[in-house]
Amino acid sequence: MNVLTTGDFTHHAPAFDSPGFQLRLTRFNHKRLRPEPDSSAWESGLAEEIRMRHLEGLYMEHLRAGIAPWMQAVPTTPAAFMDWFDDLRHDGPGQGDPLFPWLAEHASMSDMKWFLTQEAAGEAGFDDLVALTQVQFPARPKVEMASNYWDEMGRGRLQAMHGLMLSQCVEALQLQPSMESTVWESLALGNLMVALAANRHYAYQSVGALGVIEMTAPGRVSRVNEGLKRLGVDAPGRRYFQIHAGLDIKHSEQWNREVIEPLVSSNPELARPIAEGALLRLAAGASCFARYRAQLWGGEQKAVA
Repeated sequence: MNVLTTGDFTHHAPAFDSPGFQLRLTRFNHKRLRPEPDSSAWESGLAEEIRMRHLEGLYMEHLRAGIAPWMQAVPTTPAAFMDWFDDLRHDGPGQGDPLFPWLAEHASMSDMKWFLTQEAAGEAGFDDLVALTQVQFPARPKVEMASNYWDEMGRGRLQAMHGLMLSQCVEALQLQPSMESTVWESLALGNLMVALAANRHYAYQSVGALGVIEMTAPGRVSRVNEGLKRLGVDAPGRRYFQIHAGLDIKHSEQWNREVIEPLVSSNPELARPIAEGALLRLAAGASCFARYRAQLWGGEQKAVA
């Protein structure tokens, strides 16, 4: 292994693309964000927290280096940047992946359950990510993030909360998601999103990552909904996917207009971190799709009619 030295820390670089590292980071993130009533152990856990946050930082720099070639094409003038960002819905990493037509038209119930179990276990919680990201942003982007968060929270109605809708799908299909049974690529996706939202030096990357989720998700979730309907899952079990297939289109338009464009217009230098976050998220998603296909297709090339 390589030895990495940063500041006062020296570590043997872990295998970032390994189940062991991603599982360790996922457990840290669960503990890091979980409300804790007992403050007596804060000092004893501080060394481990510093160690894990340092490893997280090394991991993020590894990911950033991986997408650096794509960053060369990022424009910095506001109009050109918004056109570039919008094009990611068609040309970005992972877009048009054949997994989703296959899920819609050919996947068995067993296939679909495995896929959804992976997705549920790796879910970082869009509502919490938005809440973490919006801290101390300018008023106009902050208001839009608040509106997006309010939608995620069901506009104050418990049964309309998006997170609970996903839980209803998990219950309806009797899924049993767990960190230990989740492929590392799915854990890595969740770990990426937490790293972007929880660290203020990645706040603009988080804006780009959240924005690109809203922009690219509708096509994927609509195909998942089609597959679940074909397999006989009733409307309550599909509600999470039905709603996001339409609502995220509106969210994307508003996020681009009210969050990203004003930020880049006020400071064109913000185009690069916003673009970086979007590319990091798309690349992580593409890795998940490839792993899911390998698992579900067993190395066979599946044709979609």
